[in-house]
Amino acid sequence: MKIAFLGNSLVEGSYGGNFVAEIAAQLPHHAIINAGQNGNTILSLLRRLDAVLEQEPDGVFVLAGGNDAISYAQPATRRYYEQVQGLPGGFISPTDFAQAYRELLTRIKLAHAQVWVALGPMEHNREAQKAVQQYNQLAREVATPLNIPVLDLMATLAPSELPERPSLTLADINLIGQRIRAGWVDYETEQKRGGYTYSFDGIHFTPQTAQRAAPIIIEFMGLA
Repeated sequence: MKIAFLGNSLVEGSYGGNFVAEIAAQLPHHAIINAGQNGNTILSLLRRLDAVLEQEPDGVFVLAGGNDAISYAQPATRRYYEQVQGLPGGFISPTDFAQAYRELLTRIKLAHAQVWVALGPMEHNREAQKAVQQYNQLAREVATPLNIPVLDLMATLAPSELPERPSLTLADINLIGQRIRAGWVDYETEQKRGGYTYSFDGIHFTPQTAQRAAPIIIEFMGLA
């Protein structure tokens, strides 16, 4: 099969662990397309969808919603989403997210590709986690009537209880870009410093988590 993995930075894997690369290594007889892009919201994915479908994948694995939830629940990040991701007003409401998510999944199905949906985790702070849970639920409510299977990575990876941590700001997002450009990879030290579990910053997978997630995703997709 030719399978496209469509989503945000968790899919791109250039900052932290890369579960798509892990999957590709474990499924050498399948053609794996990494269609993730850092910072993408559901509207970003809609804009890029035609380019992904032009590659005629047999299936598309969708992991989205984290940035949408952050833009909504952490207002200090909105300038990034407006200026860099082209998100009008710098955030996407739950209603608009659900509508766009439905359009994305419907267009994939109309292209006669199999679809899988994953719900992403979050452990930066309680407010952000609550928002991601809300957007995950919206994604589930869109996918279920379309008979699209759903994998809840929040339930699998993220802790249920979080300590108090500051809200995400534009400085946090800028730091990500700076670290990527500098080739920073000191994930273990950052994970310990922040007291995180599956991530090193509350959002992105550690390499160990990517290795752990890959077989879970492969089994979920029925490719084991």
